[in-house]
Amino acid sequence: MPILAVALLLTSAALHALWNLFLKQSQEKYAAMGWQVLISGVLSVMLLFFTGLPPRSMWLYALISMTLEAIYFVLLSFAYSDHDFSLVYPVARGTAPALVVLWSFLFLHELPSLGGFIGIAIIILGLVIIGAPGFLQPHAGKPQLKGIAIALLIALVISIYTLVDGFAVKHGPALPYGLVMFALVPVLTTPVNVRHYGWERFIEARHRQPWRLLLVGFLGVIAYLFALFAYSIAPVNYSEAIREVSVVLGAFAGWYFLGEKLGKIRILGALVIFAGIVLIALLG
Repeated sequence: MPILAVALLLTSAALHALWNLFLKQSQEKYAAMGWQVLISGVLSVMLLFFTGLPPRSMWLYALISMTLEAIYFVLLSFAYSDHDFSLVYPVARGTAPALVVLWSFLFLHELPSLGGFIGIAIIILGLVIIGAPGFLQPHAGKPQLKGIAIALLIALVISIYTLVDGFAVKHGPALPYGLVMFALVPVLTTPVNVRHYGWERFIEARHRQPWRLLLVGFLGVIAYLFALFAYSIAPVNYSEAIREVSVVLGAFAGWYFLGEKLGKIRILGALVIFAGIVLIALLG
């Protein structure tokens, strides 16, 4: 596994956890997600004037990814409105690597080495450990099954658009591809948000926290562009697994900044994930 790819993925993970934390802290989470996507799209359009458009061969993948990303953002905003950040984030991001291993084997013919496979398995184990407290936490006498179900659906969407993006950037330039995808996503998400809130209320949500939304939009673009660069130079199955160290950061952020429970179990999970990342970096 190239060291540059590992560095890109860890940076991407930190930025991803950070913008998710800012989003969770927003007053109107659904509207904030809509503005995050819209601002990301505007920033991407501006950058495309300097990078140019990707080759025509990549546009179909960008359109597919754009549709899946739009579904992802809508689901995520619903999830964060009603469920704990430290539950949804670990389950959603933690299940995705297992699915990516399957999809990348079936469609990209990426077969991990023995050491790499063990590393991926260890990371997934760590993600399960981190998500366990949220899974078991009672809510009105029952586990938070609805939140878990939404998180699993988000994981499925993540795994599919990761496969699409990974294939695309291995056959063309990552930067303009990622920018086009981000520029197109608001075409689908903005009408959904306006219909849900009404235009006046949607605008009002931006006025309440303009700088936070601008920062979240910027971080969202940069975080995923780093991941795309890593996908272009490293196997997608390893890359997606390493990128999910964001789950560790997200769990700690939910504990430190939002007052959500962490506990010894999630600390153990973080150590297990770190061991898996080291194994992939050395043997993957």
